[in-house]
Amino acid sequence: MKLVFVLFDSLNRRALSSYGGSLSTPNFERLAEKSIVFDSHYVGSLPCMPARRDFHTGRLNFLHRSWGPLEPFDESFPARLKDRGVYSHLVSDHYHYFEDGGATFHTRYTTWDFIRGQESDPWTAMVKPTLDRFRELYHGEQFENSRNGHRLQGMINRTAIVEEADFPCVQCFDSALRFLDANSAEDSWLLHLEAFDPHEPFVAPERFRDKLATDYEGPILDWPRYRPVEEDAAEVAELQANYAALVSLCDDQLGRLLDAFDERNLWDDTAIIMTTDHGFMLSEHDWWAKNRMPCYNEISNVPFFLYHPDLKSRAGNRVTGLSQAIDVMPTILDMFGALPSSATQGTSLMPLASGQADHVRDVALYGIFAGAINATDGRYTYFRYPENMETHDLYEYTLMPMHNRSLFEARELRQATLYGGFDFTDGVPLLKVPALADAKRSPRQGGFADTETVLYDLLRDPGQKNPIQLPEIEARLCRLIAREMIAHDAPAELFQRFALSGDG
Repeated sequence: MKLVFVLFDSLNRRALSSYGGSLSTPNFERLAEKSIVFDSHYVGSLPCMPARRDFHTGRLNFLHRSWGPLEPFDESFPARLKDRGVYSHLVSDHYHYFEDGGATFHTRYTTWDFIRGQESDPWTAMVKPTLDRFRELYHGEQFENSRNGHRLQGMINRTAIVEEADFPCVQCFDSALRFLDANSAEDSWLLHLEAFDPHEPFVAPERFRDKLATDYEGPILDWPRYRPVEEDAAEVAELQANYAALVSLCDDQLGRLLDAFDERNLWDDTAIIMTTDHGFMLSEHDWWAKNRMPCYNEISNVPFFLYHPDLKSRAGNRVTGLSQAIDVMPTILDMFGALPSSATQGTSLMPLASGQADHVRDVALYGIFAGAINATDGRYTYFRYPENMETHDLYEYTLMPMHNRSLFEARELRQATLYGGFDFTDGVPLLKVPALADAKRSPRQGGFADTETVLYDLLRDPGQKNPIQLPEIEARLCRLIAREMIAHDAPAELFQRFALSGDG
């Protein structure tokens, strides 16, 4: 068995023509025509590294801690496959893997290739930044003159990305194709090809951007802040066009991978999984980005394609059954004939893909640590917030106390106690660390907003614009949420925080 796991970042499925989007994405279409396409696939934990812990372990991260590395007791799919003699290789320009808060993910693979230069990757060295030049080049809301943030390093990195071949996304696919050149004839391997794009900043080669004219005439504007929309119509259009150009670059590079499958006839013996960690708000609901606002479907309902050589007869079929990020890990193990441990809460999607089942789950939970608990049964989406975001106890449970770009501060750890552990920690106790409101974790940039518990009917209101009140549906979803929290051995204080019953 051989598998290419393609993971993009911040890919809004409504940008893809295969999901009804207006942007032409012919290579995503090519893959969709050969694959089984999942229409009701949802995220799990948000944002970046919490999502990747879900992918690796097959269980939700956000119920126990925020951003951080894999834990010593975590079961990771490439490590489990390595034990079965499967070679795994990671190619990625996702620089968060190489910061404090992601430092144990890449080392689970047999080998890895890290491509430099995305966003604020500390890559290009410039002791004295050309601030006057940057101020002239970039929109005032995008310009930053302090190294305490991360936009300044992003501007510095872009001085080293000149030709199309310099773009990290292009280099990722270059590296993946080199792997296939050297190894495609071998058996028992997994290639995890992960592109940071179309994550912000939305910068793509000019040949993609030139096709998308707007009326905007100002300086560079391609990196929205995580906040409500304050831009005028021309600025909104410019940001959306730059995102579309970056999706087009992703589509173009995906085409190179599919060409390699054609040339090497890999369709006969190599599977593909393609998805993303989460979507991105592009002014819908008057919001940009993610994390702070409710988990609307632009963020949470994401693309998922599965191609398997044994399922060629299913090419082009669409799956309506509910699935989510924690199902990726057991699906990958299933492809290689392996079973996850009892700690895994996800379910293999192969029965859905093969048509042997019409559903594998009746609810999906998703969210960000300290935010709402969100749930969907495929028909309704429900965002449940605490009555008061600040009044209930909240703790991080971890042996790896790291935020995304830093260690936990001493002031956080001074209040830590030792907790006996959960049913998935293999008898290992954990640090129980009070989750301080001003700790260096997501969502930052202003904190959570619009924190009102709401219910939407996706059948009648797919745009989630008109909240409804159906007490019987809300009660049923609360029971399902509590059941899943119990299955994940969620901390007792979370049941109190969300006024849910934890007695089973």
